[in-house]
Amino acid sequence: MKYIGAHVSASGGVQNAPLNAQEIGAKAFALFTKNQRQWHAKPLTDKSILAFRENLDRAAIAAEHVLPHDSYLINLGHPEEEGLEKSRTAFLDEMQRCEQLGLSLLNFHPGATLRKISEEESLQRVAESINLVLSQTQGITAVIENTAGQGSTLGYRFEHLAAIIDAVEDKSRVGVCLDTCHTFVAGYDLRTESACDTTFAEFERVVGFQYLRAMHLNDSKPDLGARVDRHHSLGQGKLGWEVFRYIMHDPRFEDIPMVLETIDDTLWKEEIAALYAI
Repeated sequence: MKYIGAHVSASGGVQNAPLNAQEIGAKAFALFTKNQRQWHAKPLTDKSILAFRENLDRAAIAAEHVLPHDSYLINLGHPEEEGLEKSRTAFLDEMQRCEQLGLSLLNFHPGATLRKISEEESLQRVAESINLVLSQTQGITAVIENTAGQGSTLGYRFEHLAAIIDAVEDKSRVGVCLDTCHTFVAGYDLRTESACDTTFAEFERVVGFQYLRAMHLNDSKPDLGARVDRHHSLGQGKLGWEVFRYIMHDPRFEDIPMVLETIDDTLWKEEIAALYAI
């Protein structure tokens, strides 16, 4: 079964996110458990944790189909020790918030070299960061999101994802979230059935579908290989509908959260319905 949703607002408290997902007909969703543009946030209260769990039940959404996203400030491949330690501390806090909420996934961007160290060294730092945080938490899988390759970001090649996974000690607690827009602008074609066959075969060869834990379903404003991260509403960008038809019919994408991050949230309910219809 496919579990489609969107990255919904947690404004007013994390407990509101499940109800916001329910309103758009979602069977999965993503959220930020704290302000994504601040390093520090107040701890979750027992009241908000209980309300989140109750509202998750009310919305009939399973905890394993919730995909929290960490702060955009975190860079687990940071080239400087101060920035690296700050990022690792913040990532641990994000993991612990997931633990408190009874969730099992944490989605994150791998990081960036800031053009101060090599990609290989930065990727190793990402893996070391994951190992450190996994050793201090339980039950949460670190879900690496592939990126568009904008600037000095890591994760735009499947080989980057594989290198991180290879250096993670507990491979049962590491996975991948594939973003369709990021995949496309990083240079992997998804515009036709045959292109999808080729790209997903490459993912299987380099990474392996056993590590696929989530998807971000987004069309793309930039063209193939542009390495610019700009999402579009489904069917309105350079990708078109074929990749989404492909995913909805392919059993390799069963039973994972598949989350819209398309640019017009007023269309999310319509987009979710359209995906289920195909």
